[in-house]
Amino acid sequence: MSCESAPAAAQTERLLAWAAAWPQRTWAVEGAGGTGHLLAQLVSAGERVLDVQPKLGARVRLRAAGDVNKNDPDDARSVAVAALRSAGVREVRPDDHAAVLKIWSKRYRDLGRTRTQVVCRLHAVLGEVIPGGVPRAITTARAARVLKAIRPEGAVQGARCELAAAFLETCAASMPSCARPGRSSRSPLPRPGPA
Repeated sequence: MSCESAPAAAQTERLLAWAAAWPQRTWAVEGAGGTGHLLAQLVSAGERVLDVQPKLGARVRLRAAGDVNKNDPDDARSVAVAALRSAGVREVRPDDHAAVLKIWSKRYRDLGRTRTQVVCRLHAVLGEVIPGGVPRAITTARAARVLKAIRPEGAVQGARCELAAAFLETCAASMPSCARPGRSSRSPLPRPGPA
């Protein structure tokens, strides 16, 4: 049953309705650590969910077909067989998954706050270096061009240019969302706000 395009709550309802014919059921999920919200909803609905390591499913596929190529029907079967026959399968607990989601949520929130602080500081320093300041919407590419074009007059302006370059480097190097491959360097940085 494919539910990839439906929202997670609707997916859970559809899966539970579909599985209602088997009252004593167990869900086997390959690599449950990365399956996100749907898995959390199944576990919180009281469903028994087993985490099958990907290598166990691959071993079953290799033994059954002589090949580890993946496709949906073979994957479902191999994960189910691995869940039934492997001793290394663990049951997913509600608190486990909620704790993992909370950890990653905090990480992304912290990254967003840090990025906003760096961008605001970059914008402020550029405003001190350029007469008349810089426009509110600035891109990483434009900030780099502006810095490259400035010829510092004196130690103070030189220090500000170095500081702006450091902020730009921090944004590009330590925060992948600033300079992610496939993302245009002309994507606007967030509007400055309180840092």
